[in-house]
Amino acid sequence: MKEREEENIISLYPEEQKQLDKEWHKSIPAQVFLNYFFAINYHLNHYEGMGLHQLAYFREVPDELGEQDVEAVKRLLLNSWSTEYALRATAELGDDSYIRNALHWTFPQAYYAVFASLQAFLHTRQVKTNSEALVMREAGRLVVKNAYPQAMSFYASGHYDDFNVNRLPLAHYKPGLQIANKELEAQAQIGQFLRTTRRMKAKAVRQQVQANPATAIRSSRNGEILQKFGPQHWQQLTWRIGYTTLFDLLARLRISNSHREIERFVQADIDFKLFHQSLLEIVSYLNGIHECYVAQAMGLQRYDEFVEQLPAYLQGSFVEARLQDKVKPLLHDGDNRMRTAA
Repeated sequence: MKEREEENIISLYPEEQKQLDKEWHKSIPAQVFLNYFFAINYHLNHYEGMGLHQLAYFREVPDELGEQDVEAVKRLLLNSWSTEYALRATAELGDDSYIRNALHWTFPQAYYAVFASLQAFLHTRQVKTNSEALVMREAGRLVVKNAYPQAMSFYASGHYDDFNVNRLPLAHYKPGLQIANKELEAQAQIGQFLRTTRRMKAKAVRQQVQANPATAIRSSRNGEILQKFGPQHWQQLTWRIGYTTLFDLLARLRISNSHREIERFVQADIDFKLFHQSLLEIVSYLNGIHECYVAQAMGLQRYDEFVEQLPAYLQGSFVEARLQDKVKPLLHDGDNRMRTAA
């Protein structure tokens, strides 16, 4: 049975639906969304695969950055870190009610903290754009190209309602409504999230294409703009969708742009602290990867000096912690391997 979008997620579980009371009924969409991001975090923490230091792409040292590019990358990283700082500040307040109502800004903060660090990474690879569509398309290409650790290299591809979930061997299992406590359940939930997100992307692309008379797909019989699509019509749009990756899943957090939608989450009976913690750990994981790439491109010494000169609110923060725990060990280890090989 094909999945439907999360706004109709209750229909995915007809048996459970009959057993749930009215209040839990209202919480299902929010619970499923929490399940998805918890599953992603679980998978990132438990999946054993190649890390960044083992990737051929990471060992391809990029061209040296000019001063103008270095300054642009610094600005992007500062945007990312400031947004992550705000996201973390919410968690430090620790009040469950506050975290619940903070979803209005923590959802987009989680997304844009990663988006800015992704832009910084892409800038070191001479991809310089503020276009969200171009950034996301390039990110998808890099995921498929194995520029990221295996734990997050999964993606969906294929035509509408004929999707393939790649690099998640257990994604074909049907997920339940519980929080993932094993890899099978985590992959099943991520697989469903990828498929529903890709379906929504496809529908959005169709709406955009069909709204423009110059690009609209028309009936071969009467030349009118098509209102109903068959498989052959969807296939004409697939190239516009690109790949669906973890970055597209994070983009779903912009749900808070719709006041009605976020209110449904705020009123739900779910573990908001767990949701917030899952988002924080995903953001830290992705930003740490991008920081390793940026430090490699800038040179470790220059990157270290940049971190030392950060504004007071970022001094001695998570930025410094990731530099010491992730960036320096990785780059020092890489230098040692190259010297040994020489």
